[in-house]
Amino acid sequence: MKFDMGAAWNEAVAMMAANREVLAIVAGIFFFLPSLLMAIFGPDLNAMMAGDMSSPEQMERLGEEVMAAYSDSWWIIVLVTIAQMVGYISLLALLRDKGRPTVGEAIAMGATGLLPSIAAYLIVTLGLSVMFVAFVALAALTGAAAIAAVAVLMASVVMVYAMIKFSLAAPVIAIEKVVNPIAVLKRSWTLTKGNSFRILLFFVLIMIVYMVISIVAGLVLTGLVAALGSEAGKLVQGVIGGLLGTAATVVVVAVLAATHRQLSGASASVSGAFD
Repeated sequence: MKFDMGAAWNEAVAMMAANREVLAIVAGIFFFLPSLLMAIFGPDLNAMMAGDMSSPEQMERLGEEVMAAYSDSWWIIVLVTIAQMVGYISLLALLRDKGRPTVGEAIAMGATGLLPSIAAYLIVTLGLSVMFVAFVALAALTGAAAIAAVAVLMASVVMVYAMIKFSLAAPVIAIEKVVNPIAVLKRSWTLTKGNSFRILLFFVLIMIVYMVISIVAGLVLTGLVAALGSEAGKLVQGVIGGLLGTAATVVVVAVLAATHRQLSGASASVSGAFD
């Protein structure tokens, strides 16, 4: 089956429209609120970046400050990450579960899928990290800068390819109720077979649109922060940034759900899929 980007997008929009109230509730709990807490209690990167960075020593000092700030805020980073992983599975369950779960049931599904999601993520991350280090290390043994650069490029291409192949892991957990992380990754690999480039192009197009919106929003936020001052500006930045990030997350989840529906052979007509 050839992946149809237009059909997937139309179906994603239809799913979001048909489930907007429950999506807003779950996304608000698991994405907007954690994002706002991170903005309030997490490291203030904008203040750090506002410092002088005209010399290598100052750049090194900035890097040390960022690392120290994240080390001090590890607890909220962990909580936000866990909340968002549960939220992903919950949103997917709301969009695609045939049993039409309530918000509470979807959240319970998200909690159930947390450990398989973490396990699948760790397997992919560790595997790709080992591969990348091996590529670079072998190239470095040659002593040729050109070979090392080619090795880094090849490793990067392989990593992008693997990310596309495993991109449907979350829908497999949430929708197909697969909990074995190896089986999850194998299923995602099978679903994306023959459509990797189309899926990559689809995600890239969505990312470009998001980046344009983010740049415009960033310019507006910079002006607001400057006008309101550091404290009030930080809160406004957290609210607007959280809303933008939450909306983007809902779109991504809907796109993943629509992609999974199409590639698993479960697509129905957009007009009748959500009755």
